[in-house]
Amino acid sequence: MAANDLPDLGVPARLAARMSMAEQHAYLRAKLTRRGVLRGGGLAAAGAAGAGVLVLGSDAALRQGARHTAGRSPEPVLSRAIVDGRHVAPFGRHLAFGADPRTQMRVSWQVPFAVRKPYLRFGPRPWELEGRVAAEVRALHTPSLRRHLPAVEQLHLHARLDGLRPGTTYYYGVGHEGFDPASAERLGTVGSFTTAPDGGGEPFVFTAFGDQGVGPDALATNQLLLGQNPAFHLHAGDICYADDTGHGKKSDTYDARVWDQYLAQTEPVASRVPWMVTTGNHDMEAWYSPEGYGGQAARWSLPGNGPDPARAPGVYAFEYGNIGVIALDANDVSYEIPANLGYTDGAQTRWLERTLKRMRAARGIDFVVVFFHHCAYSTATHGSDGGVRDAWVTLFEQHHVDLVINGHNHVYERTDPLRGGSPTRAVRVGDATDPVRDGTVYVTAGGAGRELYDFSAPDSYEGHVEERDSVAGVRWMKGGASERGRVDWSRVRYTGFSFLAVECRGGRRPSLSATALSGSGRRVDHFVVRR
Repeated sequence: MAANDLPDLGVPARLAARMSMAEQHAYLRAKLTRRGVLRGGGLAAAGAAGAGVLVLGSDAALRQGARHTAGRSPEPVLSRAIVDGRHVAPFGRHLAFGADPRTQMRVSWQVPFAVRKPYLRFGPRPWELEGRVAAEVRALHTPSLRRHLPAVEQLHLHARLDGLRPGTTYYYGVGHEGFDPASAERLGTVGSFTTAPDGGGEPFVFTAFGDQGVGPDALATNQLLLGQNPAFHLHAGDICYADDTGHGKKSDTYDARVWDQYLAQTEPVASRVPWMVTTGNHDMEAWYSPEGYGGQAARWSLPGNGPDPARAPGVYAFEYGNIGVIALDANDVSYEIPANLGYTDGAQTRWLERTLKRMRAARGIDFVVVFFHHCAYSTATHGSDGGVRDAWVTLFEQHHVDLVINGHNHVYERTDPLRGGSPTRAVRVGDATDPVRDGTVYVTAGGAGRELYDFSAPDSYEGHVEERDSVAGVRWMKGGASERGRVDWSRVRYTGFSFLAVECRGGRRPSLSATALSGSGRRVDHFVVRR
């Protein structure tokens, strides 16, 4: 290992291997505070909503910013300096639903320098942006955690829109003092979104994938995805790979600048399609908070209706048309990567059970879709996570979950419908299944852009069927051991960039028509879930 690759101020590997995410966070905070690292960065933290600016701070101000305890971010430091807003362009716009997608939308973006009075304008037409909402500023300071990485200051802005009309298209622009999105020269920056309908009558499409990252393959996936005209998108974790290790052992090595690249790359899609994310193992970043999700909480505004939004921002639920969607954080139950194992003390699983009961009892909800990162059932490189199975699979079966979507393995794989860990019947390409009669289908859709993984058996997909009665698989067990054996539930396997598009229909015979599309746009799988 080269000298400039050695850990500088991060957690030594021999310690990190034995430390939880919370212990790594406490170690980093204590060590960096003692060494005065925060005094060495040129920029201090930002201020309250609509008023904060980020500028060079005095030594006294920076010492104030360095005072913190484990579990808290540095105290904000305000400055009276002013940046000319005419020269600061917003970037990285991304949407997310609030808890009620019919009436709530959250708009988030970044600015490269601090600005005065950031805000969002919206209205029924691009030239009628009469509504105005002040933006909240959330600043992230990332110190130099390794010698080859600089300290980074990032400003994330968020606007909450409530009381919207269901099934309505709105136009919006983001700005600040000196940058008015409604002015003639800025109209090209205006975007749009559509709220969820009040009811489940009209068909719609949603898309899903995990493990995207930054690069040409990730960008190509976005372009294909936008062509599906989705009502919303589900991202099953491992979002940008600022942390390139993902082991939960050296999470202090992430490069915060990769988030800027990712949000800029995603903006053409996420600025018009709500981008609903959850957390993967590469999304735990120990510096920001004990669970490693302080960075995510600063960058995203998600529904916030999970068991503990402050600690687990990637756990939430929403309803759109005739489907209920549940986002989970599998880091909480993973046996393979246990850095956050048990951090909610079972609260997430108890909340999941309550939410499944509520959705199944709700009038107008035909389907329940659950998405999270680690695979319950997969035969690719990472295999299956026994912690996910132990915690959640029984609940999925009890409440007849229609579709489970995972990432983690950088491939596409679909199971036959499962009950008790065994397939109830073969659902080949083009077939239909009934979850009440047959069980739950699990899809791994982790081929969004990162380097691809391998299967233990030949690929088998539409136009290239290579069925096997059983294939080799591995399951992670409690304590970090793995169990190898043969499994009989792997129906479709495709090694290539891909994503999932699901058309949802209501009416007398509701259906979910799921299609897997390759990086070239070719269909590699399709199946139907009917109620």
